[in-house]
Amino acid sequence: MARDQNYSSHRRYHPWHHFVVQPILIANMVVQVQRYIELRDWYQFWQMLLGIGLVLFAFTARGMALKAQDRVIRLEERMRLMELMPGQAAAINSLRTGQLIALRFAPDNEVPALFNRIVAGELVKPDQIKREIKVWRPDYLRV
Repeated sequence: MARDQNYSSHRRYHPWHHFVVQPILIANMVVQVQRYIELRDWYQFWQMLLGIGLVLFAFTARGMALKAQDRVIRLEERMRLMELMPGQAAAINSLRTGQLIALRFAPDNEVPALFNRIVAGELVKPDQIKREIKVWRPDYLRV
């Protein structure tokens, strides 16, 4: 399996996407914009638009995958919280998606205390929640 995961190492990078595809597409876009500025012809205008479109496509495709995964995590965490804290449905359903996503890294024994602090307004931002987790529950499946 992958290396141990904690707060400082939980962000996931896909080398082919982040360090190969994105830089190539961004470099291509920059070159095409520069060439259009120099040449100002219709073909180069089209190449520039295509370069910009490819960069936008790469970012939106990744964004859509992350959004779909966030929806699944939200559902999983709501179900987990319902099991760990029966009778708290209204409070559980009031949590924002980012808060639920942050809670996925907390082990079951830490969840009730973190949940109570979130509901009380003490922990609001996902980063605050993640920083309070003592024993990290890794998520190696994040895209």
